[in-house]
Amino acid sequence: MDLLIAKAKAFFEVKFFGVCAYIGEKFNIPSRYIRFNFVYVSLLTFGSPVIIYLVLAFWLNVKAKIKRRTSVWDL
Repeated sequence: MDLLIAKAKAFFEVKFFGVCAYIGEKFNIPSRYIRFNFVYVSLLTFGSPVIIYLVLAFWLNVKAKIKRRTSVWDL
């Protein structure tokens, strides 16, 4: 049962960009609390945080694609 839950969680993290997991890792907060709060805030504000979520997902995708360079000679 735990393996099934872990697989489902990994599947949804990949499919839903992992924004909540990333924020949870940065602030050392369990991602489930961030997800619950995101859902509640989305319901209260009629879905406007979805735009913020999509912007963050795009930013994380771009950030993953860009290689960080330490000097000019790393080109």
